[in-house]
Amino acid sequence: MVPVVPPPVKPFERGYEAFKLGAMSQEMRKENKMTQEQLAAKCGTTKTYISRIENNANDIRLSTLMRIVWEGFGKHLKLTLSQLKSK
Repeated sequence: MVPVVPPPVKPFERGYEAFKLGAMSQEMRKENKMTQEQLAAKCGTTKTYISRIENNANDIRLSTLMRIVWEGFGKHLKLTLSQLKSK
């Protein structure tokens, strides 16, 4: 049996995922009426890091993201894996 190798992810697809994550984070922060400084203090990170996430940083540590979601927003993080589209 030959293993199936998925096609490489295009750079714009990675950028879109980072954009979505940043937009969702910013939306949740604003819904909770928090500044970046307040969110950072609540979850033990820096305003700069929160800003990087909201402005499409694509090198976010999963452990920090989980801490922001759990401690900052009081929510659970749910990840979904899906098959890449092939040509």
